[in-house]
Amino acid sequence: MSRIPQTMPAVAYRKSLPVDDTESLQDTVLPVPQPGPRDLLVRVEAVAVNPVDYKIRQSSDPGGEPKVLGWDAAGTVVAVGPEAESFRVGDEVFYAGALDRPGANAQFHAVDERIVGHKPASLSFAEAAALPLASLTAWEGLFEHLGLHTGALKQSGTLLVTAAAGGVGAMVSQLARALTGLTVIGTASRPETAEFARRMGADHIVDHREPLTPQVRAVAPDGVDFVFGTAGTDRNLAAYADIVRPFGRIVAIDDFGPVEIGLLKSKSISFHWEFMFTRSLHRTADQAEQGRILDQISRLVDAGILTTTATADLGRISAGHLREAHGVLESGRAIGKITMTGF
Repeated sequence: MSRIPQTMPAVAYRKSLPVDDTESLQDTVLPVPQPGPRDLLVRVEAVAVNPVDYKIRQSSDPGGEPKVLGWDAAGTVVAVGPEAESFRVGDEVFYAGALDRPGANAQFHAVDERIVGHKPASLSFAEAAALPLASLTAWEGLFEHLGLHTGALKQSGTLLVTAAAGGVGAMVSQLARALTGLTVIGTASRPETAEFARRMGADHIVDHREPLTPQVRAVAPDGVDFVFGTAGTDRNLAAYADIVRPFGRIVAIDDFGPVEIGLLKSKSISFHWEFMFTRSLHRTADQAEQGRILDQISRLVDAGILTTTATADLGRISAGHLREAHGVLESGRAIGKITMTGF
């Protein structure tokens, strides 16, 4: 630790404020964290921004203490805990981190090695930082909750992906195209989002601002087998009950209140939640599965099978740039992932 400084630049917030308030996110200086037994200390080279960042900023007031956000990062290992086994100083890594620990919008970040992957060698740090949270969410939703199988290219069926131009939707489409034989129907509402969703792997596009049932039926007259809901699940549940085939499956990641889940009963449609922070929040015995998933994502990227979903890099990691990124995400008009590089 001798070459690592005692303090570091970081971006934090001390009070829940609207994003257009200059104090909603502030540049600050904090102590460099000490890695725990299974931790890596990472010099953060790039970060990406996710809806979880602004949702926590809006809903969790830290009472004047600095709270660091940021749950998508790529960087270089500069120290390892005494029980860490999988990484060495100098390794380039990428990861999403843990929701109950400080985020990565800081020059140095401590993270459990079990939820870390080796950065794709073919990507820049910013391109890699765009991938972890969305890739883990997409992988867990598709292959753990919907019960799909990787490499099942002869598998038939249809998958509906809402907000297919978002960070998660784009990774769902890429993985489904690359590792299954499913036909992918993505939802998008603007020409630019529709084009991006097609580039990410959607075979067909429908407009989520319009009723879904007639649009989906026009593409898939017999309905769909799977739904990956990234947005609008409560609004669309009645449509899902109509268009999902008997014994189909739905996985959702968005936040919403009570819904009429009984609509799904007559077709024996199963409903699943996906929350990629579950393993780290509850210290499950299989936390290391996330590290393995990220390493698989890395191999697929370096093989040219998957690509980054990064679409805009705002420059250095700063309060001003993070406020700008939060504003774009809050507007609901983001395409792919917004990144920042270096301090």
